[in-house]
Amino acid sequence: MKLETIATPMVRMALTEDIGGGDITTQTSVAEDLGASAAIFAREGGVLAGLEVARIVFHELDPTAEFTAHMKDGENVAAGKRVCTIKGSARAILTGERVALNFLQRLSGVATLTNRFVRRVRGTGARITDTRKTTPGMRILEKYAVKVGGGTSHRFGLFDMYLVKENHIKAAGSLRAAVQLIKEKKRDIPIEVETKSFEQVKEACECGVDRILLDNMSLPHISKSVEIIKNHRQQMRFRTGQTDEPPKPEIEASGGVTLDNVKEIALTGVEYISVGALTHSFRSIDMSLLIEEVGPRTSFPGA
Repeated sequence: MKLETIATPMVRMALTEDIGGGDITTQTSVAEDLGASAAIFAREGGVLAGLEVARIVFHELDPTAEFTAHMKDGENVAAGKRVCTIKGSARAILTGERVALNFLQRLSGVATLTNRFVRRVRGTGARITDTRKTTPGMRILEKYAVKVGGGTSHRFGLFDMYLVKENHIKAAGSLRAAVQLIKEKKRDIPIEVETKSFEQVKEACECGVDRILLDNMSLPHISKSVEIIKNHRQQMRFRTGQTDEPPKPEIEASGGVTLDNVKEIALTGVEYISVGALTHSFRSIDMSLLIEEVGPRTSFPGA
């Protein structure tokens, strides 16, 4: 599915929220037949994400507007850099300014923070992945920004991966019981299990799950758990004689991950590191829109 198809309903909702009964300042102070050329500039450095969403904002308000991107999502933008130019109705540009910037700044913030984590673990073999700790209604765009920043997506929602967590284990009676219940009705969807002790790690290995999540463990505990899982994988390969398939279970670490400790976690041998902060503790990248030229609407593209 194209990003435009996904983002357009979100843009419409955001515009409705912002405009309400009308942009009273713009409608009063700006002539209806006035055209303008404006540019969005980065006021600080970061990884750019959300240009297509910004374009949709202005085209929703002025279908004839000309939107020119001077960069691509995923590129590093420097302070003072021109990101894009918009030419069209002055009213549309001014009315869409804040909504376009909100999307662009937030998604660039997610991409920028993700990229910082990705660069910290470069060369270790570990992959940075997001979580479901996203802004309600914004998940698909925030996960897109994670991908732009070099990260990978964990399950999108509750429907595309089995993830047995602490409370599922309590409700089912045990880790083994929870996995067994899933396997009895399992669809062709991976099973991951959250573990908090060596005993649970060993139990998850014995249950034949696809991925084991090492949750909020100390570095020594992560290292020992990785050793247990990799030993189990070697034993299974020896028993089955299969050496051409990716080893299972995969190994993921989560909980308390920061830019300061993520490389140490990666060096334990885990294959995935999930970081909730990517989408709940990012800082938006500062950007601004400036009108550069005004004149009769007929003198600008699309009139």
